[in-house]
Amino acid sequence: MIHFRRLSGAGCLSSLLLLAACDSQPSAQQSTAQTSATASDSARTASAAMPTSASFGKTTDGTEARLFTLTNAHGMKVTISTYGGTITSIQVPDKNGKAGDVVLGFDDVSGYQSPAFLKSGPYFGALIGRYGNRIKGGQFTLEGKTYHLAKNNGPNTLHGGKKGFDKMIWEATPGSSADGQTLTLHYLSKDGEENFPGNLNVTVVYTLTNDNGLRLDYTATTDQATVLNLTNHAYFNLSLGQSKDVLAHEVTIPADRYTVVDATLIPTGELRPVKGTPFDFTTPHAIGARIAQVPGGYDHNWALNNTSGQHSAATVYDPASGRTLEVTTDQPGVQFYTGNFLDGTLTGHNGTVYGKHGGFCLETQHFPDSPNQPKFPTTVLKPGQTYHTTTEYKFGVRK
Repeated sequence: MIHFRRLSGAGCLSSLLLLAACDSQPSAQQSTAQTSATASDSARTASAAMPTSASFGKTTDGTEARLFTLTNAHGMKVTISTYGGTITSIQVPDKNGKAGDVVLGFDDVSGYQSPAFLKSGPYFGALIGRYGNRIKGGQFTLEGKTYHLAKNNGPNTLHGGKKGFDKMIWEATPGSSADGQTLTLHYLSKDGEENFPGNLNVTVVYTLTNDNGLRLDYTATTDQATVLNLTNHAYFNLSLGQSKDVLAHEVTIPADRYTVVDATLIPTGELRPVKGTPFDFTTPHAIGARIAQVPGGYDHNWALNNTSGQHSAATVYDPASGRTLEVTTDQPGVQFYTGNFLDGTLTGHNGTVYGKHGGFCLETQHFPDSPNQPKFPTTVLKPGQTYHTTTEYKFGVRK
């Protein structure tokens, strides 16, 4: 059986011309093959096309930020800015085939630098580093030396400090692959930046796949021992613009344990069973069903059951739109956050006001405060080692 999708465009055309020459009245089977080949050719052409680029405005220091648009043949479109490597928009069809945005964001870079945004610090869609999540007391000890970091979240360090990777301009290279359009982002975090040790070379490749997945491949190397925990901080609302919150979204997290935290959201070291608690998402539950039982709302790390290879981190279903989201990763944990600190002071795409629980995050990661928790999986990266991790967000519909 010939699979026309495996042929080049010229190969498909030559094959079809040969069929026409042999029989001026092709059979129904031949006509079907011709139609399939043409459709496959169009899909391949769309996926092979390069991402487009436009200005995203200038940062407060006068640097131009760029916005790249990735598309596939199934109506999915993703926009990513060089400022913070930020996912600013993901448009996917709902159960009726109508495309809509499913992440919180702004139309230009000024939204990500406004006083209101900087004050609330939601990190919409950004790449997070060097260390995603919290480090207790703003310090850690590595190879006998104690490093003191900025305390930008009460008594702790959050998401890399005062000026983490979310506030940097990344070098961008658009491209394409067999899987779909790509955007490669690179950033050199110099030794001592936010007081982390080592010159750290970081590359993140975004790939918009032909089956409606957004894959993030993270790679990093260092010239000194350092700690590293990279993630993305996209806020999802699968009915964005139609529903003011995500409380009706149904979430499944394949994790039998979660990390218990103290009043400042630092893990105590205990991995507690979720069974019989509002943290049990081993079967689907609406976000709002038990959130009142969790003081402040969900902002916790789940220790995933499967930690080998690429595995499920979460699935989400929105009954209103029919959209689904599947998250896979090779990381041991996922931070499930329900937009508890959104307070209506930020207005984003299409005039949407982002209020409490207006979006949720699924941040794949190593555990919070791992540099100070020797029983947790290590986050130390040493010279000669290569950090590599992959997370994919795949979208679909349930009718």
